[in-house]
Amino acid sequence: FFRDLQDPDFETRFVIFHQRYSTNTTPTWERAQPFRLLAHNGEINTLQGNVNGIAAREPLLAAPGWPEATPELLRPVIDPGGSDSAMLDNVVELVTVAGRDVRHALVMLVPEAWEKVPDLPAELKDFYRFHACLTEPWDGPAALVFSDGRWVGARLDRNGLRPMRYTVLQDGLVVAASETGVLDVEPERVREHGKLGPGQMIAVDLATGRFFHDQEIKAELARRRPYGEWVRRGVITLEEPAAPGNGRVPAPDGCGPEAPEGTSAAPGTATAPGATGAATGSANGTVRVGTPPAAAFGYTKEELTVILRPMVENGKEPDGSMGDDTPHAVFSRVHRPLHHYFKQRFAQVTNPPIDHLREELVFSLTTRLGPRPNLLAEEPGQARVIELASPVLTGRQMARLRELGRHEPRFRWAVLEMLFPATGPEALEPALDDLCRRAEEAVDAGCSILILSDRGVDAGWAPIPALLATGAVHHHLLRAGKRARASIVVESGEPRDVHHFATLIGYGAAAVHPYLALEAARELGSEANFIKAVEGGLKKVMSKMGISTLDAYMGAQIFEAIGLAPEVLERCFTGTPCQVGGSGFRELAEDVLYWHRLAFPGAAAAAPNG
Repeated sequence: FFRDLQDPDFETRFVIFHQRYSTNTTPTWERAQPFRLLAHNGEINTLQGNVNGIAAREPLLAAPGWPEATPELLRPVIDPGGSDSAMLDNVVELVTVAGRDVRHALVMLVPEAWEKVPDLPAELKDFYRFHACLTEPWDGPAALVFSDGRWVGARLDRNGLRPMRYTVLQDGLVVAASETGVLDVEPERVREHGKLGPGQMIAVDLATGRFFHDQEIKAELARRRPYGEWVRRGVITLEEPAAPGNGRVPAPDGCGPEAPEGTSAAPGTATAPGATGAATGSANGTVRVGTPPAAAFGYTKEELTVILRPMVENGKEPDGSMGDDTPHAVFSRVHRPLHHYFKQRFAQVTNPPIDHLREELVFSLTTRLGPRPNLLAEEPGQARVIELASPVLTGRQMARLRELGRHEPRFRWAVLEMLFPATGPEALEPALDDLCRRAEEAVDAGCSILILSDRGVDAGWAPIPALLATGAVHHHLLRAGKRARASIVVESGEPRDVHHFATLIGYGAAAVHPYLALEAARELGSEANFIKAVEGGLKKVMSKMGISTLDAYMGAQIFEAIGLAPEVLERCFTGTPCQVGGSGFRELAEDVLYWHRLAFPGAAAAAPNG
C-alpha cells in the first residue's frame, strides 16, 4: 500500500504501528492508527465530558508566541467524526503545536494517580496540581505510543489497565510493544528489559539518541516552571473559617460582592425570580415526611428510613438485593423524580471496571471552582482556583464560599433561584428560559461561580428539578461559548441519594450543597457519615465505568435516559442516548406540582409573591 516502505533503501529513525480490532467505532481508513502523534490502545471513558470541556475552552484559546492562532482559526479542535483515540490525538496535537512537547502534553492530559502517593516528589505533585487547574484528565484504560518528531515513547494510563513492555539493546535500539517477543533478538544483545507500571512513561530523544526512564522525564518536566510557588499562591480551599461577623449565609439573590446582603443585584447581573425567603430552610426545625420541606421535594418515608438512616448510621450506602422490578419512571403510576429517568452506564467490551474498595489509591474526588484558564498558556494566575476535597459541600463551606466571593473578584458568585410559579405546568419552560438567561447575564457580569438554589420554595413558587436546571444551564453556556468562565454549584433540597449526586455532577455541577438532606442527617445522628456515604457511592458509580477522578467524571454524561421527550434531551441533556421517548416539560412539571400541593395545600390558588 505504501510504496516507500517497500523500498529496501528507505531508512527511518523510528517506526510506530498499531494493529488491533476496533471496539468502539466502525473501522475505516480515516480512523486507522497511528494518527498525527499517537497510537492508542484502550478506551477514553470520559470522552463526552472531555469533548465538551475542550469546546468550552475554545473561545479562550490563545498561544503565546503564535499571534495567528485565534480561536476562530483553531476551532473546532476536535473532529467529531473521529474515534476516541483520534479526539485525544487532536488535543495532544493542539497542545504540542502551541509550544509544549508531546511528553508534557501526555503527562498533563493523562496524569498518573498522583493525589494519594505519599512518596511522590513535591515538585512533581505541584506540577500535577497546577495542570489539574487547566484541564480534566482523559480517563480510561490506555497504552499510548507517541512521537512529535523530536521525542518518541510510550505511556500508560493511571491504572495501568493496558500492557506495555520494552527492551533496550546494546546498540541503542528500543523496542516497546504490548507483548514481549515482537522482535527476535539474541539475549546477549539485550541491555535492559522492563515493563511500564501505572502512569509511567519512557521516551527516546531522537536528537541525541538517549533513552529516558519515567522518573527522569517527569523530574525534567516538573522543574521547567515554579509550579509549587504558583500553586501555593493561587489555590484556595474552603477549610478556613469565615471572618468574624461574616459567617452568615447572605440572602439568596444578587451577584457578590457587588450586591450587598439583602439587596437586589446591580443592573445587568443575575436576580432571583421573585422569592427570597427560605421556606425549606432550617427554620422549619425538622425534616419529616409530610412537613413542607420534605413534601416539596418528594421525600418518602422509605427514603428516610431505608436509604438515609443507614447512610447516617454506617457511613455507606445501604445494602440491598440485586435486581429492580419497579417500573421505569415514565411508566410508573407513582410520581418519580427526574433522576429516576436516567440509568448509569457501565464498562464493557474490553474496558474493565475498577474495584473502588481495593484500588482506592487511584481515586480522587477533588474538584475545583472558578473560571477555567487558557489551555495553551502557562502562567501563575492559572492556579487561582478554589480546590474542594469533596463535591459535597456543608453549610459552613457554603458560607465560606460566599465570603470569598465578597473579597475575591475572581470568585464572584451569583445565586440563581431555580424556581417556577406554582400556577400550572406550563410555567416550567418559561422559567427555565429565564434561568438560562440570568445565568448568561451573570457570567457576562463577571461572576465565575453560579449557585443554582431552590431555597426560596414557598406556597407561590415550586422548585425546578435540580437536574433539569443544571443540565439546561450547562448546555446553554456551552452553546453560548461561555461555559469555561464559570463553575456550577447546586444548592438544593432535592438530592438525597447517590444516584442523584452522580447525575448532577455528570451533567455539569462541580459541587452540590444538599441542605435538606444534611439537615435530615443531623437529625438522624451524623452529617459527616452521610457525606462519607455519598462520597463512597460516587466512587462506586465512577468505578463501574472505569473512571478514577471526579474532575473527569464531571460533565461526562455517562448515562442513558429512558422515557424523556426529545425536546427535553436536546435542550438539557444533549448527547444522551434515549431509546424510548416520553415525558416532556409539562409532565415533569406536573410531578413537581403534585409534591408542591402536598407541601402547601391550596397552593394552586396562591399567587407568586414576587
